Parts: sequence; C-alpha cells; structure tokens
Amino acid sequence: MDHTPIYDIFVVGGGINGCGIARDAAGRGYSVFLAEMDDLASGTSSGSTKLIHGGLRYLEHYEFRLVREALMEREVLWRNAPHIIWPMRFVLPYARGLRPAWMLRLGLFIYDHIGGRKLLPPTRTLDMRTDPAGKPLKPIFSKAFEYSDGWVNDARLVVLNARDAADRGAQIRTRTELEDARFEDGVWTVLLHDRTGETHYEVRARLIVNAAGPWVDHVLSQALGRNDVHNVRLVQGSHIVVARKFDDPRAYFFQNADGRIIFAIPYEEDFTLIGTTDQDYTGDPHGVKITDHEVDYLCSAASEYFTEPVRRSDIVWTYSAVRPLYDDGASKAQEATRDYVLRVEPGEGPIVNAFGGKITTYRRLSEAMLDKIGDILGKKGRPWTVKAPLPGGDFPATAYDAQVEKLKKAYPFLELRHARRLVRLYGTRAGDLLGLARSVSDLGRHFGADLYEAEVRYLIANEWAMTAEDILWRRTKRGLRLTSGEATELDEFMKGLGRRHSAAAE
Repeated sequence: MDHTPIYDIFVVGGGINGCGIARDAAGRGYSVFLAEMDDLASGTSSGSTKLIHGGLRYLEHYEFRLVREALMEREVLWRNAPHIIWPMRFVLPYARGLRPAWMLRLGLFIYDHIGGRKLLPPTRTLDMRTDPAGKPLKPIFSKAFEYSDGWVNDARLVVLNARDAADRGAQIRTRTELEDARFEDGVWTVLLHDRTGETHYEVRARLIVNAAGPWVDHVLSQALGRNDVHNVRLVQGSHIVVARKFDDPRAYFFQNADGRIIFAIPYEEDFTLIGTTDQDYTGDPHGVKITDHEVDYLCSAASEYFTEPVRRSDIVWTYSAVRPLYDDGASKAQEATRDYVLRVEPGEGPIVNAFGGKITTYRRLSEAMLDKIGDILGKKGRPWTVKAPLPGGDFPATAYDAQVEKLKKAYPFLELRHARRLVRLYGTRAGDLLGLARSVSDLGRHFGADLYEAEVRYLIANEWAMTAEDILWRRTKRGLRLTSGEATELDEFMKGLGRRHSAAAE
C-alpha cells in the first residue's frame, strides 16, 4: 500500500506567479508542493524593469481592465512589502512630433483617477527649464509631466512569497525538474529530478498548476503529454545598467520615435537602469542574453534625451529575460497583451495553466487561480492576501526610515548605508539575520562590499540560496560591487558548506 502523501496542489514554476499561487493556496489550508527547475526567480521574474505600475502605455491599447487592476494593486503591494516596494515619481518629457501633449494629459488624468489612488501623489506639470529634473536632459525638453508609480525588488518579491508559503506549510523545492506525470485513480503521480543530488523521486497530487512562465508550453507538451500546444508568445526584454546618469531621485519615462518607450531609473544607489526592449524570441529561454542590436537601441534611445550620451563603455551590467505573453495574435511584440489568462487544460486529470501576466498583478492572478482551484477541488478559506504583509514587511508603508533607525539603534556598529540595505532587503527580519552580533567581526567572513558570512548563511538557511549567483544577482545585488575574485571566493565558500552538509547527512 502506497503511503506517499497526496498534496492538493502541485505547482510547476518558482517565479512570481508560481510562488504567489503557492502562498495564497497554503494560507487557505491547501497542501502545496512547488517545484522549480532552477533557482527561485531565475527566469522572467528577476528580469523585469522592476516597476509596480499600472502600465501607462497599455492605455493606448485599450487595456483598461488590466491598467485599473494594476493601479489598484500598487498601494496594496506597497503596504504589504514596504521594505522591497516603494513609491517613485516618473518624469515624462513632452517631445515634439511624438504623442501630443493633450494625449499625455488625458492618459495621465485617467491614470490618476481609475485606480483608487490614496497615498500616492497626483500628476503635475513641470517646467523643465527650472525644475531639477531638466538638468541632465537636453534643453529642447522644456516641458514634462510627473506622475506616480512604484518600484519593486522583483527577485525578492518572489523569494518572500516562497518563504511565506513555506512558513504556512508549503513544500518548496528548487533545482527540481518535472520530468513526467501520469494521472491514475484520480491522482497525479509526478516524477521529479532533483538536480542537486541527481536523484529521482515521485510526488502525488490531486491537481497541477502550470505556472512555468516561458516554459509553460514545454511543460504541457513534454511532461504532461499535451501535444502541439502553442499558448504563449515569447518576447525578449533587455536592460542595461550604467554608472549613475543623474542625481535626482525621480525616474524618467522616454518616448521613442518608433512608438516604443524606455525608462531610466535610479538603481542600487550608484547606478541607472535603462530599459526595456521588446522583440520576439524563438530560442531556448535558458540562453537569452542581450543582443548588440538591443544595446545599440537602448544607448541611442536614452541619448536622444540625455545631454551626456549613453555609451557602450558606460555599461556595467546587462540582463535579459523572456516574457511569456499570452498569444493573442498581435502583430507587434510591444502590442501583445500583458494581461493574464488562466485556463483549465482539457483532457484527463486537472491541470490549470497560467499564461502571461505581470509582476504588479501577481496577487490578483493568484486569487483568480484559487477560484479555479476551488471549483475543481472544493473551496477552502477565503481571499486573505490583500492585507497580509510579506515576511519582513510588518511595518507601516511610510516608516522605512524609522525602521532603519530602529536597526541602527539595536546594532550601532552598522554603517548607515549597510543598515539601509539590510532593511530594504529583509525589513523587520534583518534582526534575525544579525542575531546576537555586537560588532562587525561577529558577522563572520567578509566577502566584499558589505556582504558578510552572517548574511550568506541566512540566505542559505532561509531563502534557498545555493550558489554565489543566487546571492549576488538575485537575493542581493552585491554582484555589482564584488570583484570577480571575491565572487569566486564566495562560490568556493558555499561549495564548501554544501560538501560539509552532504558529509553530515551521510
């Protein structure tokens, strides 16, 4: 007799949608198992422009429902994760020959009024000849509009959803690939490949949620036996990071002559993030990287606005990701819908697919998915995430500075910049990371910048970090500041920990 537990829900994919669904389901009392073939947020969910926004340009494509839902989510998410999400003002310069001023005003009026804005300030008009925002731009841009949206640390949003899901009972397994699944006697038996230990094992579940992002069609055809599926349109978006181009805390929204837009955003204190591109992608999503054409496009588009051009030599880092947009037949990549589509897969055995979507609406997508799951498995619990802080986010939305002050008081040896970063990443859980430390030396080995052993061990123990890349480029962005030699030392240290753990387990 098989005594393997039967989970209610098996989730494929450890991006923002998979982790959001796992969290919501676990909080309602469903038993959940999530498998991610790489690291959490290792695909699309760490390759975004890192905005919590309504999507001003989506109004041009008449996506009013998506924009309204996203606008309403901005303050919900900010309240629930004020450490990793915060308001940002965006400056949209008026450019002659592109969208007329009346159209920009109308779009921003709609943007201000359809989304239930309460805390975020409204749009205003700027005289760029006198406003500091005009300083880094060419003098031809004499007028601009300033509006509100939000910033998010996207990779941390994913891992905190996973952490909360696990705290509520979900099983989260990274580096674990779905290889096959069969439906017998009302239950899925799922064959998994643990890529860290090179072992195989089976899990049983009543329902499968396919939230594999760019791999959603691959999972359906290769692992779940649905042939000839084509549901998503893969669109590549790439970004460049350059040394800081301006001192202003506001971000810029630049229109381009081809009808597309890019952002230039203050990033990690000393840098400027510029992106994104939009082009169809046909390769393996694992291999996506910025193209020479995209680099030239972003440098050229930004240089149309900045007095000091953006050159290739300014670039300190690039990243690229594939967005799995629902294929609605749009002729251009930038016109394809960013809305999400949830669909019960026809055939034997319950499978619910999540297509498309954007980071801002992940929580609403999760609620909609739980409605579909409830229809199939029977409803449990009620929607609960609208007022539920993510781990570390249990402080008032506007109290980040007070939280930093509190951490500094508890750990006076921390430099202010270090304390600010720890609160930005971990919120109220920064104290869990620092523990009983009373001096910098108590934080253990120093790997470079302000990265110490205590943080590395915390990320391994609590946030599924297994490699230096997980820590340097997803859990933190210390990769921008560590040398290649320091990064190698961190990797060797983590491999040594892994070997010791393996020896202890044998």
